Amino acid sequence: MIEIAHLEVGDHRRPFIIAEMSGNHNQSLDRALALVDAAADAGVDAVKLQTFTADTMTLDSSNPEFTIQNQSSLWKGQSLHKLYQMAYTPWEWHAAIMARAKQRGLICFSSPFDASAVDFLETLEVPAYKVASFECIDLPLVRRVAQTGKPMIISTGMASIAEIAEAVDAARQSGCKNLVLLKCTSTYPASPENTHLRTIPHMRELFGCPVGLSDHTMGIGASVAATALGAVVIEKHFTLSRADGGVDSAFSMEPEELKSLVIETERAWHAMGVVHYGHTEAEVHARTRRRSLYVVSEMKAGDRLTLENTRAIRPGLGLAPKFQEIVLGMRVTQNVAAGTPLSWNLLKE
Repeated sequence: MIEIAHLEVGDHRRPFIIAEMSGNHNQSLDRALALVDAAADAGVDAVKLQTFTADTMTLDSSNPEFTIQNQSSLWKGQSLHKLYQMAYTPWEWHAAIMARAKQRGLICFSSPFDASAVDFLETLEVPAYKVASFECIDLPLVRRVAQTGKPMIISTGMASIAEIAEAVDAARQSGCKNLVLLKCTSTYPASPENTHLRTIPHMRELFGCPVGLSDHTMGIGASVAATALGAVVIEKHFTLSRADGGVDSAFSMEPEELKSLVIETERAWHAMGVVHYGHTEAEVHARTRRRSLYVVSEMKAGDRLTLENTRAIRPGLGLAPKFQEIVLGMRVTQNVAAGTPLSWNLLKE
């Protein structure tokens, strides 16, 4: 269990839900504030930003390696610099966004992408940090974030076990006491087949820390399933409307979907329960819906039980059906009306 701001994060409570704004503000502060309001209305725990500039991410270069070549990418053909300019959240907006989040009862923090972003976020007294999946291997950044002493969430993306171990060691050796890892598939959107949620409990055991999911799949199915596998944090990109466009809109959740995510992951968490057999308190009355042995036609004292005058029917107030072969041929000790549940005190050899 760890704490982020005023909330405990762990398997004793429903998943901590993070609404990732990313660049879905579409370069409008008013829209960014509306996104905060929509996230609060949906019932999430936190809103997350990304803190970088295009120049801290890459070079403004026309060389082919600075252009997205992957033909299946949402951003194919775009230069990295222009893409990050579109996705950039102006640093001067951060304080206003965080203030709105606080007003709406949300935790607000960010993913820094270099040391200057960490230094800036520290001036805003953010309660936690997330290291993005592509930055998982940036050990100097991991160390710088860890040195703040704030809780850290590290998204693992395509990192190998060795690379995750290096990041975890760097964080812990640099002062991080509260660490969460996120299983993540670094495709946008991610397919269910490439999500591999069974990694979540394995990662938890391997690295000895809570694990969650940074979910880039469409819908809420993967997040609900991750909750059942022990995910304590769920992060989803969100937007006001996919039709509005934006750098991440195609795989982002709309407000009603975000609300469903909150509701259904909590249901999944409650449903996990504990290892339990037998009836629960809520099922006590349902036990009468079982079958039991009943006299189904009038009998006189001394009559023998047969398949014609005894049947296993509902409700379950008589002897269990498993005793049918034992009682057949036994005599009743008194007159018995049809509809009487069988009990041992009615019978004799």
